[in-house]
Formats: sequence, C-alpha cells, structure tokens
Amino acid sequence: NNISYHFEKTKNWLEKTAKDSAQLHLVSAMNRVDFKNLKKLDPIIVPGEGQGDLAYYLPFPLEVPYLKDVDKIIYFSYPTQPFAAYEYGELIYTGPTNMGRKKDKTPTGLFFTNWKAEQTTSTFNDEWELKWNFNIENKLGVGWHQYELPGYPASHSCLRLQENDAKKLYTWADEWVLLDDENIKVKGTPVIVFGDYPFGQPKPWYQLVANPKSLDITVAEIEKYTKPHLNVILKEQDNRTANQNKK
Repeated sequence: NNISYHFEKTKNWLEKTAKDSAQLHLVSAMNRVDFKNLKKLDPIIVPGEGQGDLAYYLPFPLEVPYLKDVDKIIYFSYPTQPFAAYEYGELIYTGPTNMGRKKDKTPTGLFFTNWKAEQTTSTFNDEWELKWNFNIENKLGVGWHQYELPGYPASHSCLRLQENDAKKLYTWADEWVLLDDENIKVKGTPVIVFGDYPFGQPKPWYQLVANPKSLDITVAEIEKYTKPHLNVILKEQDNRTANQNKK
C-alpha cells in the first residue's frame, strides 16, 4: 500500500473538495480533527491518493493474530491519537481521538467499559454536554465521548471522538453488569490505552510527509501492550459468556 502525503493550504484544499464528504471525513481523521476544526488548521496533511478506506491511513494493523481468542477489544494510542476496535484480531473500526492534555493526562493501561449515557454533563464543567459517553474508569471519571477535536490532546483526561465514532463504539461495546452498588458481576469490553504523546513537539502525523510509515503501529507492539493483561481479559470474557448463558 504505497500512500504518500503532502501539505496543502487548507482554504485551497477545501475549495476543491467541499462536496466530497468521503474526502472530508478522511482528511479530518488524518489531521485528528472534526469538520469544524479542519477549517481552522493551516496547513493540513493530505494523502496523494485520496481514495480508500480510512483504516489504510491510520496506524493500527488490519489484523492481529495474537488477538484471535479475544471477542472484542479497543485500543487508544497516545503517541498517534487514533483508536481501534478489534473482533477476534480483525480490525473492524478505527478513527481519530484527542486524548488528555499535558496537565490532565489520560491514564494508560487496561480498563473495561462500565456504564454509558447517550448524553451526560461533564464533571469538570456543567456547561459541557457529552454525547455518547462510555465510562472506562469510574472513580476518575474517564471515558470516551463525542466532543470537539482540535487536533491535539486537549481533554481533561477523557478520550474525545468524532460523533459517528462515539456513537458506533457506544452501541458496539458492552456495559458492565453490577451485582449491587459496590460490586461488579461482569466487566465490560477491555480497553487498552498505551504510550506517550510528544507534548511540545510538532504533531506526530506531520512526519508522514517524509516517511509514510513513521506512525505505523506493529502487530508486535499490540502484542507487547496486551500480553501483560491477556489472562485477565480472557478470564473476564469467559465470565461474561458464562453469565449470558445462564440467562
């Protein structure tokens, strides 16, 4: 897959592409923004061949054989700012994210999806309405949801998504099942957040112009971040299956 990238003046590019929604979606995702913020960037990074599936332009691998026994898992890459959802090692969905800013970093490691709400109010500011919110860390109030994507880690530790992505993951991932107010009976979908963002440096995806493979996340990398947690992930998956079979 020989994709090349170059910079373009945003205004010029938008004039040429205004009516092509697939192109707008692709280039917004590559620049880690939503449509609204794409207009504010200058320049933007654009692929030479602007056709094809978004999965080819974002860094996650299409297949991870190591995950063949994991029915569902989501990854968030801090260094490159996309997410990826896998079913049995096959990439089924990917898109851009803007994670926690330098002073409110998103915690890394293994999480499970907890409760969800189509619309909820931010615990940081009650004027912020969060749509398609899915919590992954209840005590810290961390989750993913639709919110403005300016094109860099800008949140108070949450995982911001474009609305169509937030909505998709909202319906795809599983909620926890509670035994009572204090105890979880069944955990939700595993989520792994990994890596560090190079705060204070140029945006990582700008490197694609010089080296189109500079952001690629390898199968070995996914394995490295998953391996310490695999036993727990499979144990929780078995628990969910056993509970569903009892119904």
